[in-house]
Amino acid sequence: MKLTFLGTGTSFGVPQIGCGCAVCRSEDPRDRRTRVGAIVEDAGLRLLLDTPPELRLQLIAAQVDRVDAVLFTHEHADHTHGIDDIRAISVRRDGALPMYGPDETLRSLAQRFPYIFDAAMKPLPGTSKPEGFAHALEPGETVRIGHLDVTPVALPHGRIRVFGYRIGPLAYVTDAKELPEGALAVLRGADVLVLNALFRTSHPTHLSIGEAVDAARRVGARQTYLTHLTHETAHAALESALPADIRPAYDGLSVEF
Repeated sequence: MKLTFLGTGTSFGVPQIGCGCAVCRSEDPRDRRTRVGAIVEDAGLRLLLDTPPELRLQLIAAQVDRVDAVLFTHEHADHTHGIDDIRAISVRRDGALPMYGPDETLRSLAQRFPYIFDAAMKPLPGTSKPEGFAHALEPGETVRIGHLDVTPVALPHGRIRVFGYRIGPLAYVTDAKELPEGALAVLRGADVLVLNALFRTSHPTHLSIGEAVDAARRVGARQTYLTHLTHETAHAALESALPADIRPAYDGLSVEF
């Protein structure tokens, strides 16, 4: 299995508009962070996790020209508003691109982008449109996508829930505030864990860096990667402060396991 981080930044991205801090001015390419998304590949199957606003540029940078399905974590704009970019993928498919996620997320996307999900909305001759087919998931109920078993995990994110995903040896969690016991039962045993880690200080809707380290210890994966990072944290400084089995991710990082 291969995991590629398309984007690892917070909703502002890094550099942040109008900011001249040291991280926003950093020449370390690992400090340039687009909004969070990832690709999971296994035996020819490709799953896209979220459709962040920079999706077109992210897929080009990762040399990805095809995906077989999309898994949405939640409806927030930094995780969904690149959805129109799937047109370049769906036009080459025989049928709409399958899209999985929480029911409320898929309903919200269908309201915001009806042309993607409504098969009755036909493009004019000589034009095209992105096409997606929604599959609502329930927490804890495993779905088979291709040859992979995917289990959604419900997690708190302020006033809404987000879905983390257990995909074979991978546990993927973003935008969560905590890992409840029910979620830990699904995530434990993973070889690789991905966790959001916002600030060094506490935040009402996201794990802090310290909370993410504690959560990683509770899951017990061989290797943990932190994502959803802000301009308050330089990659090199964070990497030097973390234990060897917990590392900050960066845009374009690929991990095989």
